[in-house]
Amino acid sequence: MLEQLNDRYTTANARFKASFGRRLWGGVLMAVILHFTFFQFFPRLTAADFGYEPDWIKVLQPPELEIPPPPDPITRPRVPKVAVTDLVEDVTTAKTTPESNPIESLPPPPGAAVPGDDSFLTPYTVKPALKDPAKAARLVESLYPAMLRTAGIGGTVTVRAVVDTLGIVGTVRVIASSGQRALDQAALTAVRQFEFTPGMNLDRKVAVPITQAITFKVR
Repeated sequence: MLEQLNDRYTTANARFKASFGRRLWGGVLMAVILHFTFFQFFPRLTAADFGYEPDWIKVLQPPELEIPPPPDPITRPRVPKVAVTDLVEDVTTAKTTPESNPIESLPPPPGAAVPGDDSFLTPYTVKPALKDPAKAARLVESLYPAMLRTAGIGGTVTVRAVVDTLGIVGTVRVIASSGQRALDQAALTAVRQFEFTPGMNLDRKVAVPITQAITFKVR
C-alpha cells in the first residue's frame, strides 16, 4: 500500500532523471548510426584538373671572364748610400786667458765686423761654438749634391766665416776648395745657416772670425 502511494506522488522531475540514462545512450547510438550511414552513402569528392603547368625559371650561366696575367714584379730600389759629414771647427786666433793677457795691456775691442773683411783678430776668452752640431751635420748632409753623392764624389771644403755678437754668421768665403764647385757652394750655404754661441772677451760679446772645415763623403 505504501509503495503504491509513493509511485503515485513521484514527481515528473524524478521520473525524468530515472529515464535520462536510457535516453542518453539511445541518442548516442542513433547519432553513430546516422553518421555511419551518411559517410557510407555520400559520394566521393575528387579535385578537378585545372591544366596548370609550372613556368620553370631559366638560369643564365655567367660569361667566362679572361683573367689577365699578373704584372711584372716591382724592382726594389737600391739601398741609398748614407752620407757622412765631418765638421772640424778651428778658431784662427790663439786662445787667451786673463792671466796671460792682463786687462791693462789688452787693446780696445773692435767694432762690428766689416762686410767682406775677415782678416781682423779679436781677443777672446770663450770661443764661438756650434749650438747644435747634430743639426749642423744634418744640414750639410741635406745640401750634399745628389748627383755627386750618387757618383760617390766627395771632398773637404775649408770656409772662413765671421760669427757676430749674436752668434749669426756674416761674411763667408772658401779658403780651401774641394775641387768641386758644387761642394764648395753647398759648404758656403750650410755655414751661413749654422747657429753659434757668440765669442766672449771676459763679459763682453765680440765678433770672431773662424775657420770651418766641412767634409762630404759617402759611407
